[in-house]
Amino acid sequence: MADHADHHEHDHHDHGHSHGGGHAHAGHSHGGGHVHAPANFGRAFAIGIGLNIAFVIVEAIYGFASESMALVADAGHNLSDVLGLLVAWIASVLVKRAPTPRFTYGLRGSSILAALFNAVFLLVATGAIAWEAVIRLIAPEPEPVAGLTVMVVAGLGILVNGVTAWLFASGSRDINIRGAYLHMLADAAVSAGVVVTGLIIVLTGAAWIDPVVSLVIAGLIVWATWGLLRDSVVMALSAVPPGIDPAAVGAYLRARPGVSDLHDLHIWPMSTTDIALTAHLVMAQGHPGNAFLNAAAADLKSRFGIGHATLQIEEAGGPACALAGNCTPGDRTP
Repeated sequence: MADHADHHEHDHHDHGHSHGGGHAHAGHSHGGGHVHAPANFGRAFAIGIGLNIAFVIVEAIYGFASESMALVADAGHNLSDVLGLLVAWIASVLVKRAPTPRFTYGLRGSSILAALFNAVFLLVATGAIAWEAVIRLIAPEPEPVAGLTVMVVAGLGILVNGVTAWLFASGSRDINIRGAYLHMLADAAVSAGVVVTGLIIVLTGAAWIDPVVSLVIAGLIVWATWGLLRDSVVMALSAVPPGIDPAAVGAYLRARPGVSDLHDLHIWPMSTTDIALTAHLVMAQGHPGNAFLNAAAADLKSRFGIGHATLQIEEAGGPACALAGNCTPGDRTP
C-alpha cells in the first residue's frame, strides 16, 4: 500500500497533512461542487410560512362557509405545504451543522429526509382530500356551493402561492428547496383551477363540478409530487445522483497518469446538494503525491460536481485488496 495523504478544501481555509496508511483523500470541497441555497432563504421560508398560514385560515373559513369542497381541499393542501415548508426550513439549517465524532458528515442528510417526508406527507394528505371528494360526488344531492366566494378566495390563493414560489425559484437545483418551490407553484395552479370552478358554478349552478375539480386537484398534486418522491427515495438509498454517469467517472479515473486499475468505486449524495465519491486506484509507481490528488479533486468537482472525493492508492503487485472484487458499473472499462 502507498502512503496516506489528506487534502481538504474548505470555504475559509486549506490544509494538508500525511500519515502512514493506505488511502489518499483527494478532496473535500464545500464550495463549487454543488449549489448552496442563498443566505436569504431563511427569510423566504419565514415569509412563505407566514403568508400560507394566514391564507389557510381564510380559505378554510370561507370553504366551510360556502360549502366548497374544492376550497377545503385547497386549504388542506396548503396546510400540508406549511408543514412541508417548516420541515424544509429546519433541514436547511441542520445541513449547516458542523460534523461531530458521531455524525462525521454533520447533519447534511437531513435535507434528503425532509424532501422524502414532504413527498410522503403530501401524498397522504392528497388521499384524504380525494376520499372526501368522492363521498361528495356520489351523494344523492350535491351540496350547494357559493361560487363567487370560491372565486375570490381562490384568486387570493394564486397571489399568495405565486409570491411564495417566486421566493424559492432561484434554489430549485437543491431538491429540498425544489420541493418547496414545486409545492407552491402547484398550489398557484390549483388555485387557478378553483377560480375556474367558481366561475362555472356561478354561470351554470352545477354544484357537482366542485368535487370533480377536487379530484382533478388531487391528481395534479400526485403528478407533481411523484418526481420528488422518486428522487428523494433514490437519494435516501445512496444511489448515484441523477446527471452523473458512474461509467464516465470511472473512465476519467482510469485515464489518470499512472493508474493501471480501478475498483470499489462508489458515488452517493451526502445531502441534497453535496456529492461524495470513494475509489481504489491501483498505480504501478505507488503513491503519486498530493499534486495528483489535488488535480483529481478539482477535475471531479468541475466535471461531475463531486465535491468530496476520497481516493485510496494501492501499489500494483502488492497484496490484493480485500474489496477488489466489489465491481460497480464505473469499475469496468467502457
